[in-house]
Amino acid sequence: MALTSDLLDIRTIYHEPNVGDFPIGHEILARFPDAERIPVPSHWNIPALHGNAGSVEDWVRIKRSTLVLGVKKGLTMRPNGRSAHFIAPSTSNGCAMACAYCYVPRRKGFSNPISLFVNMDQACAAIARHADRQGPLPEPDTIDPAYWIYDIGENGDLSVDAAVSTGVRTLVERFRTLPNAKASFATKAVNRDLLAYDPQAKTRIRFSLMPARIAKIVDVRTSPIPERIAAISDFVAAGYEVHANFSPVILYEGWEADWRALFAEIDDTLSDAAKAQLKCEIIMLTHNAGLHDVNLGWHPKAEDLLWRPDIQEAKVSEGGGTNLRYRTGWKGKWLARFKALLAETLPYCTVRYAF
Repeated sequence: MALTSDLLDIRTIYHEPNVGDFPIGHEILARFPDAERIPVPSHWNIPALHGNAGSVEDWVRIKRSTLVLGVKKGLTMRPNGRSAHFIAPSTSNGCAMACAYCYVPRRKGFSNPISLFVNMDQACAAIARHADRQGPLPEPDTIDPAYWIYDIGENGDLSVDAAVSTGVRTLVERFRTLPNAKASFATKAVNRDLLAYDPQAKTRIRFSLMPARIAKIVDVRTSPIPERIAAISDFVAAGYEVHANFSPVILYEGWEADWRALFAEIDDTLSDAAKAQLKCEIIMLTHNAGLHDVNLGWHPKAEDLLWRPDIQEAKVSEGGGTNLRYRTGWKGKWLARFKALLAETLPYCTVRYAF
């Protein structure tokens, strides 16, 4: 996947008035000199983009051709305790990819193109101050044996963001200097430019993986699963810690056989060094009625897999939204079957977190 041509062809940039005053903002505007620039009062206040479920036919075009630039106002850390100890201030929101199950569009317009926040130095300084206040990690835990882990990519995909600006490289370089902290982000894109960032084991990349034939339906505009698996060993050799996100686990007739085949491919592909450090997260699918309705307008085939009211139930999330999850009781049994299959086929892959 050529990130800058197949995935992105920036023709329109919505931007807050002062983004050019920041080095990253100046860099991005210079990188796309031919793009139409449209000043907006706020990166959240763009009527042409937000609340645009009615423009579903233009969803992918908007993702490919539109970029939003803003200044991040809130720079606070949020406790996590699952995949990371803390959620760092987002340096981006939205994505050029179009995964049918993505949760981010529930909070932003459904086209949800990349929004980049240009005050990267301020975000890095806030993370450094917070990490300094934490002191050393008191004891090893399931998140990490030695460092406080900061998720730096909660609302976007930093592998794609790195094709737009040097901001991701700045983050990776900053974490190299923090004695007690490590960065972490999940990705569905293989951007080999990151191999030159020299993370020195202070950045954890989590490649999201699922059976390839299912990914072709629901992981729209992402790197193919075999390409993601093949990249793991190279990123380990380049100094990254690399884990797997088995996410989302979607239940359908034959899911166990598909996952067994995926695990076998991982085992056949990874280097010994990659296997020695491999850990994983397991996240069962959650869905949303609003997203279901939008998907019916542009990608109904995905909903045959995602919308399963016969085995799903409504549940209010921690954020107050109503989502669909696999039914209580049965979900635990299916998760136990998944973990047993993983232990049988990839016994060296420790489960850090399962939900």
